[in-house]
Amino acid sequence: MSLSLGILVLLSSISITQAAVCLKYLPQYFENQTLHHLFWCAQGVNIILWAIYETQIYPRFICPLRQLPGPTGGYPLLGYGLIRFKKPVGPEYLKFMQETSHNGLMRYRGFLNTNNVLLASPQTLAEVLVKRPYDFEKPEGPRNFMRRVLGDGLVLVEGDVHKFQRKRLMPSFSFRNIKDLYPTFWDKSIKLTDAIAEKVLASSGGTGITDVNFWSTKVTLDIIGIAGLGRDFNTIKNSDDLLAQTYDKIMEPSLGKMIIFALTSYKLHWLNQFVPGRIDAKLESATDSLRRTCIHFVHEKREKSAAMGSESTDILSKLMETNEFSNEELVDQLLTFIAAGHETTSSTFAWVIYLLASNPHIQSQLREEIHANLRTTSPVDADSDLSSVLESLPLLNGVCNETLRLYPTVPLSMRTPRQDTTIAGQRIPKGTEIYIVPWAVNRDQELWGPDADVFKPERWIDAETGKPNNTGGTSSNYSILTFLHGVHSCIGQGFAKAELRALTAAFVGAFEIELAYPDRPPIPAGLITTKPEGGIE
Repeated sequence: MSLSLGILVLLSSISITQAAVCLKYLPQYFENQTLHHLFWCAQGVNIILWAIYETQIYPRFICPLRQLPGPTGGYPLLGYGLIRFKKPVGPEYLKFMQETSHNGLMRYRGFLNTNNVLLASPQTLAEVLVKRPYDFEKPEGPRNFMRRVLGDGLVLVEGDVHKFQRKRLMPSFSFRNIKDLYPTFWDKSIKLTDAIAEKVLASSGGTGITDVNFWSTKVTLDIIGIAGLGRDFNTIKNSDDLLAQTYDKIMEPSLGKMIIFALTSYKLHWLNQFVPGRIDAKLESATDSLRRTCIHFVHEKREKSAAMGSESTDILSKLMETNEFSNEELVDQLLTFIAAGHETTSSTFAWVIYLLASNPHIQSQLREEIHANLRTTSPVDADSDLSSVLESLPLLNGVCNETLRLYPTVPLSMRTPRQDTTIAGQRIPKGTEIYIVPWAVNRDQELWGPDADVFKPERWIDAETGKPNNTGGTSSNYSILTFLHGVHSCIGQGFAKAELRALTAAFVGAFEIELAYPDRPPIPAGLITTKPEGGIE
């Protein structure tokens, strides 16, 4: 429900008419009332009646979605609107899917009884994500929040702008380019293990406690710095790096940030200033600092290219060579691939280590596989084909893919139709919130079997050949939504998987891992991603 300017003007027109009619035709009842007073009385009553219609009558008795199956109950007026802000995001949607009979579409009540739609089958997901992707777009509220960190880059733009940006960016994420980046991934992975050995283990007799998430954010930021703009931030060595600290401030989960995200999502951003602790002002300061840093990077790269020419293969250089992006547009792309390129893989790598520490027998088997095929204490030989080796290791790929399944980087995504439309023959009104929940789909027993929530890397190993597979044993590509599908799928999924393979192989090859506090499992609690709250030790 939104009291838009158009609705307000309509109600005002009705109210002034009602007030005038009352004075003209019923003067005996309103002899002491002025037109101004009657107008405001009528306006108040009309707004209340309109709100009752919007929140009670339309969703319950008129909305075409009212016949769809879905959970009953929920809080009065709030419905199940709060579940998208719970920690972790996803289990409630999975519960809906498993406990309610459906044909791929489900309805549940959100705030003020609005009817929201949950896509719950490969067929409906394919229709929205692949067959008609540009008929649906990300809702304005969440986009406005994410724009503060990502700018107007590929993740957030829609329509023709999205087509243009994706076409220009695709070459940077080709198979060949990613293959060429494997030595960079491996070099940084070795530097990560060396830094941990030096700073954590050297002074403690070979054992120590550290937060994996602390290190994963640094190494992935270093990697995207090299691949994205040809610049080594060297945050593994420099713990006081300003860029790394800024991202930590922005991405670290907190109640205040969650409140701001919720307010912005429901177009109540004017209330952000009242959130205690000046959270909104601090967030604004941090995001402004990020943009200034990226502006500096773009100008520096322009000047270097003009003075010396450029044969760089980083993403920023390639975009500059097209001469189709302004400096401001380059900044938006830089914001997007630095944030998305390091935050997503860093979270997943932390969950890899958590799952391996929780399953020591799988960890031991993986270490044996790695040691049999790689030297994990030195840089890769120039003539070796690291990509082929890492991509061929069945258990390594199984561990990485299974982690991506259980802990999808973005556990929930939303769409809204640009106009009245249909999905699977069901009429969907313009503005309906449509929920795509990778966390729920990736753990759906209908797709993955009764052990859908169990960490089983062997799903991703072909039983006959012993080689890695890409399906996890399921019959549909839409059984896993970690990177989505179609034109809005993650353009960097090949990059992320390659990076994750290298990090996991180097780390597990170098260390035996145990949980320092096994009775305190981490909670996936990021604002947008499945970042572990409080880290993983």
